[in-house]
Amino acid sequence: MSEEQVRQLPLFEDERAGGGAKAPAKPEPDGPTAPAPLPPGGRSSISTAIHAFERYMRDRGFTENTQEAFLRDMRLLADYVGVGTPLSAISTTRLRAFLHWMQHERGVPCSDKTLARRTTTLKVFFGWLADEGVLPDDPAAPLIYRPLERSAPTVLTSEEIEALLAATTAIRLGHRGRKPDPRPHVLVTLLLHTGIKKSECVHIHVNHLDLSQPGQPRLWIRYAESRYRYKERQIALPADWLPALREYLRHYTIKDYLFPWTPRNLEYVLRRTGKEAGLPRLTFETLRWTAALRDYIGGMEAEALRRKLGLSRVRWAEWEPMLAFLAQSYT
Repeated sequence: MSEEQVRQLPLFEDERAGGGAKAPAKPEPDGPTAPAPLPPGGRSSISTAIHAFERYMRDRGFTENTQEAFLRDMRLLADYVGVGTPLSAISTTRLRAFLHWMQHERGVPCSDKTLARRTTTLKVFFGWLADEGVLPDDPAAPLIYRPLERSAPTVLTSEEIEALLAATTAIRLGHRGRKPDPRPHVLVTLLLHTGIKKSECVHIHVNHLDLSQPGQPRLWIRYAESRYRYKERQIALPADWLPALREYLRHYTIKDYLFPWTPRNLEYVLRRTGKEAGLPRLTFETLRWTAALRDYIGGMEAEALRRKLGLSRVRWAEWEPMLAFLAQSYT
């Protein structure tokens, strides 16, 4: 594909009209048993809200295991505060007391993993209520849990990023008698900026690149399966990435997919490039977490970062405290 062809790649009609990926259509109610919308002001009881939450999870495609676990957690909270307690009466202080009770007073073991999941449940449930306007504020937003350091993902330091980019630039220009190859530089810089997953990277079609606005390139992340439509999003790309992209398109014959190689092949490209930079192991996951952490430290608003990464509220409730943990010692 020529540079001129890529520059003229069109956007999808629905994206052009809405300025972003369209939200999935909500399924039609199954019948008269479908719960009515919860009124604003938090007047509904927690038991009524849990019933509506169950349908919300089902409509959004939560797995059966997740639905069952979240419902167990919420019913435990309802038993603690009283099933008829209005939502407006459940404050952050009360939620903290609930978590303390589970850990120290209930008389049933509560592991760190269980505590983390139940904290996630509260964040997803009350975050949903706040988004729907049922509650004016999210009482679970201030809740945090400290991830165990042994489970922390690998991220690149500033010095390692500098060494990595020096390596991709050397490969791009040709070094040690090798032929110039822009692929590692294009791949690594794309991942460092966007934080996209491996599965998303290998499915980028050339039509997903929007180069119609000078100096404002954008990437669309698309999904074939309708249940993942909420993950679809548009990510701004840095203008200084374009020269490397054009060089890459001149070097390789690209027809459909931006990276027409197998995931295993691209993993090998990352490992080999990491070795050139003196890194023990470079992976898609490392670059994804590094990109997220850089945006987090840079002050990107939490909701914007969640959307950029394509994370559900369930997953973001796990990622956000981990990012906070990693930021404490990042250099």
